[in-house]
Amino acid sequence: MNSKRHPAEPFRIKSIESIKLLSENERAKKLTEANYNLFQIDAENIYIDLLTDSGTTALSNKQWAAIMLGDESYAGAKSFKRFEKAVQDIFKHKFVIPTHQGRAAENIMFSTIVKPGMYVLNNTHFDTTKGNTLHKGGIPLDFPCQQSKDSSNFPFKGNMDILALEEAILKHGTDKIAMVIMTITNNTVGGLPVSIKNIREVSALCKQHNLLFYFDCARFAENAFFIKRYEPEFADYSIEEITAEMFELVDGAMMSAKKDGMSNIGGFITLNDKELFEQLTELMIIVEGFPTYGGLTGRDLDSLAVGFYEAMDEAYLEYRIGQVSYLGERLKEIGVPIVEPTGGHAIFIDAGALLPHIPAEEFPGQALSTAFYLEGGIRTVEIGSIMFVEDDSETGKTILAPRELVRLAIPRRVYTASHIDYIIETAQEIVRKKESLSGYRIKKQPKFLRHFTCELEQLNSKKIKA
Repeated sequence: MNSKRHPAEPFRIKSIESIKLLSENERAKKLTEANYNLFQIDAENIYIDLLTDSGTTALSNKQWAAIMLGDESYAGAKSFKRFEKAVQDIFKHKFVIPTHQGRAAENIMFSTIVKPGMYVLNNTHFDTTKGNTLHKGGIPLDFPCQQSKDSSNFPFKGNMDILALEEAILKHGTDKIAMVIMTITNNTVGGLPVSIKNIREVSALCKQHNLLFYFDCARFAENAFFIKRYEPEFADYSIEEITAEMFELVDGAMMSAKKDGMSNIGGFITLNDKELFEQLTELMIIVEGFPTYGGLTGRDLDSLAVGFYEAMDEAYLEYRIGQVSYLGERLKEIGVPIVEPTGGHAIFIDAGALLPHIPAEEFPGQALSTAFYLEGGIRTVEIGSIMFVEDDSETGKTILAPRELVRLAIPRRVYTASHIDYIIETAQEIVRKKESLSGYRIKKQPKFLRHFTCELEQLNSKKIKA
């Protein structure tokens, strides 16, 4: 594919949704009313929404057709049977527990196996995984590979640091470790993939120490596509075959199916351990619903049963990865520093590098996110020290995020080449006036996952004028 042009969509548009660009004065007013938290701005006041790729997919005609087959029976619905068959076929595990989304799967899993003071080890926890671990009294530890911290083009920067993982296992002891998780693709380090080689190494280490090894597999198909592209062993494998290879190396998986399930809601836990399955199901009935619907409608289950397969279509994946790459290359050309190489679902702008005059404790990522909305009506999300702050229990000091990033997550099958070019034009205008941007401080925040609901105020004299 020619990276100089946006890839041609492997679909045609059959239904549309109107969107509206508010005036700059109106956008300024919405920002101040939301206390500068973009999560608090109504969707109708957003022109292009890059907040997340979760649940924002445009459904296919086959999915809409499947929705009409939805069996809304409380117990034993045919829709669940179709969903279960698809999950077992693709992910290769015996037992399937449907949930309404990924964080519900995490809640059920961690409520069952994580006791206060136990560790959950991950290549890198994302926000809800970390939040659920902390909520249960667990201790989340991250082991991103060394390459994830450099500026190289190493393709598998989502990998786990095997030596650091083994040291942690030996240091803390297996009795204190609830489980090992591998997030594929690794969202926090740029939506970058994990190699089969690395998965095999982690799997072998977990088997050696008799530790549970699970995927957080929200973007399994994107990860499989990168394996096909960059691991020679798998160049001639189909995405389905690579997926099977990946999932045979783990004890189970938790998924937010709002990503590579190509649907607007849903998730699951899949595993082979019957005893653990029964324990998880007992809690699931209390907090989610009966085992054959798990908080979902029958039509949701049918949409997912189709969507899992559509996510593995190579023409679609070539387009999706190409669309993200195109955006990244064009942003670099206009002077926007990004995490490289580009990943599967988003571009991560290095706001700390773009706005060096704003210190990390004043949240340069938030300054850039608000600038995208004010300048172009575009909603993005800060992936920095608002989302990933920690308090050191020994020193009492606040530990800021390792990098101050802004994520531009691309919804699946939603935005056209013209929308992407509009994003680039908006970024170019922000670069032109970047010296005028100022930082923020938090006025009010909850105990967990503060980025969703915290209130902020702008610092110094460079106030946004409504």
